[in-house]
Amino acid sequence: MTRLARLRQSLEELFPERHLYVRSGGEMRAFVLSPSKQMGGAAAIAAAALWMGVSTTALFIGAISPSSADQEAARVQAKYERWIADRQARLNSAVAQLNAADGSINGIAMEVEKRHTALALLLTDVKGAPGAAEALAPAINRALAAPNANPLRRVEMVRLSQERLLDAAETFAKGRAERLRLAFRLAGLSPANYVRESGSLGGPLIEAKDPRALAAILDVDESFAERVQQAAKGLSEVRTLSAAAETLPFSRPTEGTPQTSGFGVRFDPFTGRPAFHSGLDFAGATMTPIQATGPGVVSFTGPRAGYGNAIEIDHGRGLKTRYAHLQSIGVRVGQKVAVGQRIGGMGSTGRSTGTHLHYEVWVNGRPQNPDRFVKAGRYVHENNS
Repeated sequence: MTRLARLRQSLEELFPERHLYVRSGGEMRAFVLSPSKQMGGAAAIAAAALWMGVSTTALFIGAISPSSADQEAARVQAKYERWIADRQARLNSAVAQLNAADGSINGIAMEVEKRHTALALLLTDVKGAPGAAEALAPAINRALAAPNANPLRRVEMVRLSQERLLDAAETFAKGRAERLRLAFRLAGLSPANYVRESGSLGGPLIEAKDPRALAAILDVDESFAERVQQAAKGLSEVRTLSAAAETLPFSRPTEGTPQTSGFGVRFDPFTGRPAFHSGLDFAGATMTPIQATGPGVVSFTGPRAGYGNAIEIDHGRGLKTRYAHLQSIGVRVGQKVAVGQRIGGMGSTGRSTGTHLHYEVWVNGRPQNPDRFVKAGRYVHENNS
């Protein structure tokens, strides 16, 4: 109590009661500044000063410390500097060998020729990968055809072109395979299942388990053989996933028609109560062409309860598509159909309030959201363009 009394007395001495007189227009006004008011004002001023000090310190630290964007730019710059240094070291090594006076030009020419044969085998092995021919332009052939009378320079250009072609193959395979895997995941499918089922990841460049064995087969150095093998695996996966995507219902069932209803719970147009809608609705004119969204075999045609005239197509691997409320049916059970093939005309049969197509996708007996397959199809088409 004594300490509190002393503290109170000290504060009152520091902030004694003050009187403020203001004269305005011939009138005198008096204001009393009590110790409590003075202490409150002093506390507010101290808090503001503290806040300004902390803010100024934070701005100063932020100004002198590098941002995350600057750090990322530095990492990217360091990465490319290492890449350029590595390529320059390889080129310097090649030039040093070419300038040697012991007749090693013949050995280097043989090495280039063996690498050329290995790359030719790589390009032959991935002939079916969509877009590969455009991405892997024949840079080596252009180098060989270059009008250069200096044989040392021509060999140097061929070696550099081989490295660039292999880099392009690795980059193309990695990027294209990742985009295809993403398209499969958009549709709710596992890309690993389709790669495993297809069984097309084979060929002489992939079957060799040990890079040293492949290097011996190709008669090239081990590091080059390993890079060729990795590129071959990636390009083979691209070819496999592209072939699998062509068998899936990734296309749109109609062209130029708006989507009027989506997949999921909605208000039933007949009862007005919430109900599950197991597909997509597309509105259009009577007899608007209806197309198969993927290759398959027609498993059902005819009236089905609630659906009216319907067509069902089996696409294999547990996938099935259904097209309902049709005005006409242009296929028969057991008939094979191709993607984009006209199978019927739009109508309003069955439980329908107007002319439209009801489209469903089923996987292993369960309805899926067809919009995911349509989006995956657009992604695949962009991937192959």
